[in-house]
Amino acid sequence: MHVLKSVTKIAGIGAVAVVVAAGLGACSGGGGSGGSDANTVVWSTWGSADELTRYKEFNEDFMKRHPDITVKFQPVADYEDYHSKLLAQLTSNTAPDVFYVGDDKIGQFVASKRLMPLDDLMASSASETKPDDFFPGLFGAAVLDDEHYAAPNDSNPDVMWFDKAALKAAGITENPADLAAAGEWTTDKFLEMNDKLKDAGLTGTLFWNYWATHWSWLSSQGAPEPYDASGAFTANTDPASVEAIATLGDYFQDGRFVVADTLPDGAGADSQFVTHKAGFFVQGRYTIGTVTSAGVEDEYDIVRWPTPDGKESPTGVAVSYLAINNQTTAKDAAFTFWTEFLSAEGQTFRLQGGGNAVPSIQGADEVVLEGDYPAHAQTFLDMRDIGFTNYAAESQVPGLPTDIADIFLKLYQGKQDAQATLDEIAALVAKKSAE
Repeated sequence: MHVLKSVTKIAGIGAVAVVVAAGLGACSGGGGSGGSDANTVVWSTWGSADELTRYKEFNEDFMKRHPDITVKFQPVADYEDYHSKLLAQLTSNTAPDVFYVGDDKIGQFVASKRLMPLDDLMASSASETKPDDFFPGLFGAAVLDDEHYAAPNDSNPDVMWFDKAALKAAGITENPADLAAAGEWTTDKFLEMNDKLKDAGLTGTLFWNYWATHWSWLSSQGAPEPYDASGAFTANTDPASVEAIATLGDYFQDGRFVVADTLPDGAGADSQFVTHKAGFFVQGRYTIGTVTSAGVEDEYDIVRWPTPDGKESPTGVAVSYLAINNQTTAKDAAFTFWTEFLSAEGQTFRLQGGGNAVPSIQGADEVVLEGDYPAHAQTFLDMRDIGFTNYAAESQVPGLPTDIADIFLKLYQGKQDAQATLDEIAALVAKKSAE
């Protein structure tokens, strides 16, 4: 699925995150399910028109295989409206039986106790999705006290798309993917390319301002995780982290890196990238649709994030999750739908033929490699295999990921330095975690 990244777009959600958490906590048990009987499964998600069409096709195929189960679909086109609507339904005990949850909300929903514990069901003979079938770095805050409350639908590693035409225009003759294959895709080489792109009047790299950008940069540069085992934010006291964030800030402040969220309508990041005005764009597999629809796909390929020594390092993977309503009156039917939707067969059905995500489960990788595009499509799989989702210490706190991104924006805009940025985040994390 095209997992939403732009903090600008989700700012409205962040503003109501505390209300969401409070409302979830106020929900009482009893009755209430989207389905009208034990053989009706109501489920909901957000998505683009193409995505929603593919989900409807899955529903039809599922009902052919299970004529005793009726599936009713409640799509919500806009991510900004989705979680607030789901909150209202959970509060009134009219929520769907099965539903998506964004990776910026999963920690709050798990803590609410409104999601069904899944370990026993996943271990049962009815299950097509055991916990070990999934790539372990993708569960994130969907696991609490060793119990799974949701599972990743699919994933989107934030790869570095690069424009060969833009690199050539800047006088860059080396191919980033070839450098990575040789173990020579270093931070110095990447920054040097961004310098040359800027000198040629082009943007170096377009980034979305959200958790996977700042924490992937830290991880790729060899810094430790920003949170310790207790959930305390420690990056502000780690010299390597401060130095890495200082470099990140410097490149944003002089325009070599650009915050994609801040670009004006009509001249957005996608437009700039497909018109060869930027060398790199950090996004997921859905970018295939962007470059293909513009008819310029032959000019683009992907590479992992650079590192100081040229070796691969874990970086962020955007995901969404599928959960079951703990109050469903259609438990067996809901789990059958849930497990088949997430299974290797289910993910293959949803993602094949130009799908825009990467499977979260073993056994479906062929959908990423079909068509041999981009040339280094294996990079999606390699990055997923070692990648991570947002830290539970952050994603469990209402509004915290968005608030942290807002603080980073001040760094990118030159309003404060790296140390002040990380100190402000540390203070914010301590305050919000204590509330």
